[in-house]
Amino acid sequence: MDLVLTITNLVITIILGGILGLWVYFLAFMSKSFRLAPRLETINRASSATPKVSVILPARNEEQYIGRCLDTLLAQDYPNFQIIAIDDSSSDKTGKIMREYSDRDSRVIYVSAPPKPEGWAGKNWACYQGYLETEGEVLMFTDADTQHASNTMSLAVQHMQSQNLDALTAVPHLVCPDFWTKITLPALATFLHTRFSPLRVNDPNVKTGYFFGSFFIITKATYEAVGTHQGVRQELVEDGALGGKVKSSNFRMKMVRGERHIDAIWARDLTSLWHGLRRLMVPLYYQNKVGAGLMTLAVFFILLVPFLSIPYTILASGLAGNISRDVLILTQTALVIVILFTTAFQCSRGLYQNPLYAMAAPLSGAIVSFGFLSAIIDAARRRAVSWRGRHYTVSENQHPIY
Repeated sequence: MDLVLTITNLVITIILGGILGLWVYFLAFMSKSFRLAPRLETINRASSATPKVSVILPARNEEQYIGRCLDTLLAQDYPNFQIIAIDDSSSDKTGKIMREYSDRDSRVIYVSAPPKPEGWAGKNWACYQGYLETEGEVLMFTDADTQHASNTMSLAVQHMQSQNLDALTAVPHLVCPDFWTKITLPALATFLHTRFSPLRVNDPNVKTGYFFGSFFIITKATYEAVGTHQGVRQELVEDGALGGKVKSSNFRMKMVRGERHIDAIWARDLTSLWHGLRRLMVPLYYQNKVGAGLMTLAVFFILLVPFLSIPYTILASGLAGNISRDVLILTQTALVIVILFTTAFQCSRGLYQNPLYAMAAPLSGAIVSFGFLSAIIDAARRRAVSWRGRHYTVSENQHPIY
């Protein structure tokens, strides 16, 4: 019996020790990224050129947010821009609000996108319809639930010019309006941060390329060269796919931290959070079924297993002691402390919210793990993923998100 307990303790300790090593790496890399990643406002302002910027703003059923977004765009201190506001078949007052802004301000051009054809995701179709109306040599893409500081556009254009860039994207301040997003996003952001950090995107030796849909700016020539949104027309994570194409095509792109200038909402309630998690995983499944399965398993071990193992560790602590029990208890304690500290660090430095939300890490791990697992099961059954009021069956010719 003692031998069985010792072996069991050692196996669990090895698993937890490996997970602990990953969390220590997450914390170290995230700290380095927060410290070294360039900021939108840190630029050389030598250039005074003001090329025309065409803002492409798609919206579907965004009556709650579209007015505030347009207000912050119209308040930009950049002197030469237009806003292409595209109503993507909304069933609420989004289109009406857009038309009212267009009637009041000539800088706003209202576009009612025709119904999307087969083979297109809705937002991609709306963005493409907006592109067809653009006059600027620089395109700025943003979302309807995003708000911008008055100098965001000026800083972005100056940044591109000072560093001779073809594209620039900014990490936004992700606003968490509800409890479920507040507890779930810190763990998810920590897990994804190492892959889509500015330190990786800006490294020419790393193939990772990514755009944040809430804000990226790109020359029209570059956008056309990578095929516009027509080239990623089926992608549900179209911003990531488009950024990947720009990077893989060897255009000069950069990611900066823009939390002081851009506020964006990732999810609004438990339902949109759940569908957002599934939206991340379904395209990955069709790109690489084995890879998607392994990622779901990895997420389960990294986010949830450290807490599922606690009851066994408590039980083991009450049994006759030996070195395997003591090492298990030490490893389990260190792992939980590191997870909570890392998640609290992400809350404070990345999301600018109360670090106490990190205490819900076990619940957030369950939500993310089962959200990903649900997506894998539905994808295997070729069922649809829901997003923005539409249902998509993702085809197997999805492009990888680099």
